[in-house]
Amino acid sequence: MSFFRPHIDAMQAYTPGEQPQAGKFIKLNTNENPYPPSPAVARAIAAVVERGLGRYPDPLATAFRARAAEVLDVEPDWILCGNGSDEILTITMRAFVGEGSLLRYTYPSYILYRTLAQIQGAKTEEVVFEPDWSLSDRFTAPEFEGHAPRLAILTNPNSPSGTVISPERVLELAERLPCPLLVDEAYADFADDNCLALVAQNEKIMVARSLSKSYALAGLRFGFLVAQPQIIRGLVKIKDSYNCDALSIAAATAAIDDQAWRAGNRASILATRDRLIDGMRGLGFNVLPSQANFAWCTHPDRPLKPLYEQLKANRILVRYMDYPGWGDGLRISVGIEEQIDAGLQVMKTLL
Repeated sequence: MSFFRPHIDAMQAYTPGEQPQAGKFIKLNTNENPYPPSPAVARAIAAVVERGLGRYPDPLATAFRARAAEVLDVEPDWILCGNGSDEILTITMRAFVGEGSLLRYTYPSYILYRTLAQIQGAKTEEVVFEPDWSLSDRFTAPEFEGHAPRLAILTNPNSPSGTVISPERVLELAERLPCPLLVDEAYADFADDNCLALVAQNEKIMVARSLSKSYALAGLRFGFLVAQPQIIRGLVKIKDSYNCDALSIAAATAAIDDQAWRAGNRASILATRDRLIDGMRGLGFNVLPSQANFAWCTHPDRPLKPLYEQLKANRILVRYMDYPGWGDGLRISVGIEEQIDAGLQVMKTLL
């Protein structure tokens, strides 16, 4: 006998990237930042521990909102903080998408969107990218199979492709949509442009950001949403009372305060990204120009799952992804130069 709701029994759980807890790997599979975070992060955490952890944290992460508002050129009440950007996705899903309603998102993209919709008992519509990874006007259709979308999600830069939809096109899409548009910008700090300024131009546009990638805080869990204040006020009703702990608030505030560290880290990641892309192309792979901290690599005539398994046997983890109706590929995160060089050398030997 099952006590779960029927759609919970029927759904498949989301499978995160491998996180081996033992042994030494070159880990290029989950788009983590390979460098230590700003030294200010450790100092901020130590200060919180010194003060003590006996009291609940600030429920709105006021210190982070104030500093992030200065960095992003918005007001603090335009920011909602969460336990990673995945919680931001969960909060917005709970707010806008109910049982039987419709979530629209791009495909191939982040498969967690489907899982979150299934938890809500919602229907989903996957709008497939064009072959050049552009997005057709179908994304703005007023309904799908008799249902108007309650929320649309665009990953930008996209994963696994690393491609972007321009802010001008995003604004055009939002103006045509009958529902809010959540732009998932987990990788935006590695891109040439972003959609943050669009939030002030259209109340339907929300932008989600993560500190896991560009601030090297994947192990801490902190993300945030930028939206107009009336949207933020509604979402605050839904979030857990103390969804960000005192350590993560202090660390995230210190991280976003250190913009010199972020700029230097970004430059290092982008330089190594070019090295990775050039190396994979030299091995015969088709590699898209990337605006993220990873590269999407396909091969014209070689099966990739055996290669992924061989790399794993050699203690190198990349992400093998197979999208029905689209095809498979290897998504390879940007590591430090020595990791990329070692990975390319092993790949060359295996090929």
